[in-house]
Amino acid sequence: MGRGARATLLIGWLLALAGLGWVVSQRLHVSTDLRSFMPAPTTPDQRLLMEQVGEGPGSRLLLLSISGQPDAQLAALSQGLAAALKNDRRYSQVLNGSFDLGALDTTLLPYRYLLSPTLDTQPLDEPYLADQLQQRLDDLSSPAASLLKGLLPRDPTLEVLKLAELWAPAKSPELREGVWFSPQGEALLLVQTVAAGFDPGAQQQAIDGIRQAFHALPGSAGAKFDLSGPGYFSVVVGAQTRHQADWIGRVSTVGFIALLLLAYRSFSSLLLSALPIASAALAGIAALTLAFPEVHGITLAFGFTLLGVAQEYPIRVLSHRRAGEDAVHSVRALWPLLLTAIASACIAYLAFYASGVNGLKQLAVFTIVGLLVAGFSTRYLLPHLLPRRVRDVADMRWLARARDMVDRLPRPRWIPAAVAAAIVLMLALAPAPFWQNNLAALTPLPQDLLQHDARLREALGAPDVRYLLVLEAPTEQGVLALSERLQPHVDALVAKHAVDALELPSRYLPTVALQQARQAKLPDRASLQRELANALQGLPFRAELFQPFVDDVEVARRLPPLTPQRYAQTPLGQRLAAMLLQRDGHWLGLGTVSGVHDVAALQSLGGNGNGAVRLLDLKAASESLVVDYRTRILQALLAAAVLLVLTITFALRSLRRAWHVLAPMTLATFLVLAVERVAGIEISLFHLVALILAGGLGLHYALFFERDTGDPAEQRRTLHATLVCVLSALLVFGMLAWATIPVLRAIGLTVSLGVAFHFCLSILMAPHARQD
Repeated sequence: MGRGARATLLIGWLLALAGLGWVVSQRLHVSTDLRSFMPAPTTPDQRLLMEQVGEGPGSRLLLLSISGQPDAQLAALSQGLAAALKNDRRYSQVLNGSFDLGALDTTLLPYRYLLSPTLDTQPLDEPYLADQLQQRLDDLSSPAASLLKGLLPRDPTLEVLKLAELWAPAKSPELREGVWFSPQGEALLLVQTVAAGFDPGAQQQAIDGIRQAFHALPGSAGAKFDLSGPGYFSVVVGAQTRHQADWIGRVSTVGFIALLLLAYRSFSSLLLSALPIASAALAGIAALTLAFPEVHGITLAFGFTLLGVAQEYPIRVLSHRRAGEDAVHSVRALWPLLLTAIASACIAYLAFYASGVNGLKQLAVFTIVGLLVAGFSTRYLLPHLLPRRVRDVADMRWLARARDMVDRLPRPRWIPAAVAAAIVLMLALAPAPFWQNNLAALTPLPQDLLQHDARLREALGAPDVRYLLVLEAPTEQGVLALSERLQPHVDALVAKHAVDALELPSRYLPTVALQQARQAKLPDRASLQRELANALQGLPFRAELFQPFVDDVEVARRLPPLTPQRYAQTPLGQRLAAMLLQRDGHWLGLGTVSGVHDVAALQSLGGNGNGAVRLLDLKAASESLVVDYRTRILQALLAAAVLLVLTITFALRSLRRAWHVLAPMTLATFLVLAVERVAGIEISLFHLVALILAGGLGLHYALFFERDTGDPAEQRRTLHATLVCVLSALLVFGMLAWATIPVLRAIGLTVSLGVAFHFCLSILMAPHARQD
């Protein structure tokens, strides 16, 4: 191909990449919901787990503390922050211990008589009203007078305050200066976000909004502000992972470029060899945007990692160039083995698609499309652009000595049996358990963060993120009725210190029947005015002052009972909506638990009431989900392994040759598992993903070492290409193995061990090369 044609091809290729980039920029929508990488739940508890982890009230809670200033200043900052956040739509509830009349909007205020338990034991008669009015008179001479002045005419019995006390966390912190304080002298707040807990991007925006609101407050510069909670943890872990991945990526990229320059001494070849990889990445992302409405960020991160297999395609072409031979001719001779390697890697990654998990299906589409584009562009485009004059790597003296040493290595027939025996022995002696089922262990947090969270959670009485009490009934009202019947038993458990607190749905909304019973106890206007007039005898209040109170009671007598649907329009209604769920033709009520000290006592609640009551252990449900997830992936991998055996055997047309390729790959894979298990490493999903990647790399080594052309120079080129591939993989993944993030470390360590074992076993189990 002439220089003009080469320039045309290069420009056309670059324009095609620019076009793909434009398509990607227009269509790519990145998702951060981690549930995309979890399998479809198969049991009711698993479905409930997935909903609660992402949408449940516990997952949306952020715990805030302010310290470093006198109490009065901290209280002012707490009040200012609460006021700023309550007007922000990113937050559904903000609590700091101060009374909030806005918890019930104006249209719902008359419902206080139907929601408050006062009328269950006390009628609105003369003795009760007289006692309440005398207490208000005393209150007006106390520091609370400013609060009561606006509330007294409409609510002389303080039903709103009683509801505020009822709806506050069951184990509330100490009140100082009108807001919550911890024993350590920190002002405390609870913020519930609208964003799901499983959406790190939205949680980041919510946290940024809180920080901005705090720093905008007068006097905030001298105070210390801390956050905690599941959403904050997801943001911290995500930032740590990105930081380490970015740093490792930059260093390994520089190292990879230096390695290729050292190996090929050609800057132009290096730049051109990047085109197939860039094409693979853009084509993979473009395919995702066409096949899926949203692409998960993890898909892109892992996809680029798995595309590391494709970097070997141009490396093979560069290393197998002969001096004076056109690159098109060189790649034509390599193509059958390269095509086999491409097909085999695609089959292995097809296991992700067969898993049925949306995130892994995206990963499969991305990697398979990317590998095909990288492979075919390496075959049909790259050779036409490479320089005509190259240095034949086979002429390197050190390479000749290295190949001679490799050829002299003994290859006894007992090596596979010895390695297999060692694998079995190591697996038998490895400490249990084999699998890592605890999702939290994959993203551990610094101990100081966990201790800080535990301390704030205890001080605030925030819900436990592990346990839920699940109430089941045919109807919504049935759940609320069951909740009301359970309340005495719950109170008994709290009194016995089996739990610190247990919050049931009926705490926020009584049943229609109970509301109607309270409504029936409300006096009519004439009766209430008579009882109030008698109660005011001898007190300095004017009778007309309490006309709003009389009007509210009259309105409450005619109100339709409050339902969850009507209640949902308020902040407290959003809290209730998270505790009442309709599933498969029945209703569930969720009781949140704080401070569990006796699990058996909690489980005993299942014997009370006519409806179904059970304690849901979210940790156990998550572990069962992980087991199901892994089982599906292993089944898909088994099917892929069968297809791989058939593909390799068909491509090589020989069972003996297929053995020399598949045996080292299989043994190396199990050897990695055995070594990690002996080291006490529990195997997670990420180890399995890394094993597939390592297997794809190792398959290349075995395929090319098995290839025997009878040409010593070609054998040296094969060794050169393989060494460059091995060193580049060890450079990238060896650095990942030193990461402190468990996910990155699992991938890096597994691939590094796999590359080393695959390389060694591919040499030791390859047939001796013929010398012409």
